[in-house]
Amino acid sequence: MMKKSDNTIEYYNKRASEYEQIYYREVPERRKEIDDEVFRLKEIAKNKTVLDAPCGTGYWTQFLSETAHEIYAADISGEMINEAKKKKYITPVNFVKSDLLKLPFKNNSFDLFVLGFWFSHHPKQDYDSLFQLFNYITKPDGKIWLIDNNYPAEGPKQESVAIDKFGNNYKFRYLDNGNKFTILKNYFTKNELESIFSHHFKIERLTYNTYYWATVLSHK
Repeated sequence: MMKKSDNTIEYYNKRASEYEQIYYREVPERRKEIDDEVFRLKEIAKNKTVLDAPCGTGYWTQFLSETAHEIYAADISGEMINEAKKKKYITPVNFVKSDLLKLPFKNNSFDLFVLGFWFSHHPKQDYDSLFQLFNYITKPDGKIWLIDNNYPAEGPKQESVAIDKFGNNYKFRYLDNGNKFTILKNYFTKNELESIFSHHFKIERLTYNTYYWATVLSHK
């Protein structure tokens, strides 16, 4: 099937105030997977200059601020940035409103690039542009950290409503008020992730759990 529409950006603009519900669904195994990754991320970010993009509501930014030296947090959604600014940060955060692929930073600007829960929304046909950005914006010895969810994190309704010619999956998402959106949402097996990333980066770690996967990449 071909996609009819993609409301991903509009959906996240309107979801900003309720977005963090995803982190606090009290399934012990699910909660542990997130908490374990928080610990790993803080270790990676120690004394580093970090870019968190898209930063969303600042969930990961707040943990980065506990150990990082300097943080820039960027998002295309002003609504998300407004939510993020409500949090308290130990290391001050520089917020930037920007499209992910048009970030206003120079070559080799960051030690660590953080991409939380966006890779599954990124169009498959645009992976090369995203990976070029990773390589451009991080230092030669820099790292890229990504986290995203697997099917079980989505709950019982996992149906696909469309698949486009590039193999991107589309599904319905709902706000608390019942408003419905069609968003791009891809899911991956561990082997698929290894295949995608290994062509462009050295995979330093790939953790593939029940609800979430996370990886640390570095330049080849």
